[in-house]
Amino acid sequence: MTQGVGSKTILITGATDGLGKKAALDLACQKARVILHGRSREKGKTVVEEIRDTSGNPEISYYTADFSSLDEVRTLAGQIRADQKRLDVLINNAGIGPGEAKSRRQESRDGHELRFAVNYLATFLLTHRLLPLLRESVPSRIVNVASAGQQAIDFDDVMLENGYDGLRAYRQSKLAMILFTFDLAEQLKDSAISVNCLHPATLMPTNMVLETDYFSGSMDAVDQGAEAVQYLAASPELEGVTGAYFNGKMRAEPMAQAYDTQARQKLRELSRELTRPDDAA
Repeated sequence: MTQGVGSKTILITGATDGLGKKAALDLACQKARVILHGRSREKGKTVVEEIRDTSGNPEISYYTADFSSLDEVRTLAGQIRADQKRLDVLINNAGIGPGEAKSRRQESRDGHELRFAVNYLATFLLTHRLLPLLRESVPSRIVNVASAGQQAIDFDDVMLENGYDGLRAYRQSKLAMILFTFDLAEQLKDSAISVNCLHPATLMPTNMVLETDYFSGSMDAVDQGAEAVQYLAASPELEGVTGAYFNGKMRAEPMAQAYDTQARQKLRELSRELTRPDDAA
């Protein structure tokens, strides 16, 4: 059990199955106020009822948004800011896997490569739109769920229009999350908002993993990944720790591009151009 969770309001994106759902249930059992996000209103209602019944915690709410649409992400952020008085922890977990090995390139509603859009751009936009609420709740935390599967971003072809490969798309989106983590942590270093990221566990039996034929071999339990997410979200041991990448609950080193300040600046500028985080709601 993580100390000090009971008084916190925690938003978890992608919380209707797999890692997100397990983390939400565990945090609810510790009496946190848990805000769930997912794509399906019906599924969300079912999960909320399940978590309330299992945890005995009535303080569970749900919001619907499709992360392939930046407009829906903006609406989600606006709803949360209107409804919630505070936000202690933002857990950016939502994402899609690499798909099948022979899958074709797909685009989001905004015309961006789908995995880059859902796994990274939506998180970038949501996080920036929720920063005012996080600032009002300091000390607060942002936890970005990344992966040990990483691939350097090709800034000449970020949207992978040439030689598309689903695994490359997935890995690039996850490295983008790490660059974003390090960059935002630097920007917020004097704000009492910590920003960290993690590879939660290896090949957990989640829908993301089970729906692809890229991966094989032994799997870690979802419980293990959820425990690592909770550690970053609320452990007193990490007070004041920011701009770090974890493998489970251990500090680790991501790919070298994560430390490239020019690459981080390029990604930041591109992301701001594509998402317009400062536009009026």
